[in-house]
Amino acid sequence: MFNNIQKYPTCRRHVLKMAGVAGVIASILPAAQIGLAADTDEHVKRAVAKPRPRSEMTFQTAAMFRDLWISHIFWVRSVSLAVIENNDAAMEAAQQQEAANAQAIAASIEPFYGSMVKEAFHKLLTNHYSSVKTYLAGTMSSSMSLQTAATQSIISNAGEIAACLSEVNPYFPTDEFHSLLLAHGGHHLQQIQELMARNFVAEGKTWENMKAHVYQIADMTADALAKQFPEQFLAEHSG
Repeated sequence: MFNNIQKYPTCRRHVLKMAGVAGVIASILPAAQIGLAADTDEHVKRAVAKPRPRSEMTFQTAAMFRDLWISHIFWVRSVSLAVIENNDAAMEAAQQQEAANAQAIAASIEPFYGSMVKEAFHKLLTNHYSSVKTYLAGTMSSSMSLQTAATQSIISNAGEIAACLSEVNPYFPTDEFHSLLLAHGGHHLQQIQELMARNFVAEGKTWENMKAHVYQIADMTADALAKQFPEQFLAEHSG
């Protein structure tokens, strides 16, 4: 187990070093800042209806991660819709579920890396959700400065999450995982814009794309864990 977070400074304090990120930021800030999801079609074409783990041993783990990430996008959408509809009771309930989901996603890697890495990962997830909420607030108040700040934060956070997980597990495909997280953040922003416009037909298509992306995030996670901890997965499968 990787209980000493000092061994993994990226999880503790990541400075984004991804080549070309400045260009990405410059290209997506104009208009509604939905360009983060520009590569949606490429990812969706590779997504399938059921998990694609490297072996049968990781199938249940991939399914578990898929369930966690589907819950994430469901509750973030629920928060957004409740805020837009000015439904405080629904917003409060959705935010509680969203917070519980963040804890659950972070806890899913604790058996492999220990509590310190889990807490670091949870902080990154919380920052992700907070940035989406800031974008929502900026959209509600027509504040371009809030939208811009939130978009920049989502971009940085995607790099931090990808780097953190790649640092503790060398089997994560860092560039591809980073690309998926960028698109995932873009989907949140696109969804908020579509919900605000009551364009539910377009938002339905965005939801399908979001689902395809988080399925790939889940499958990559399960695959990387199985490669790094083959004996543990074999023991679980045989048991």
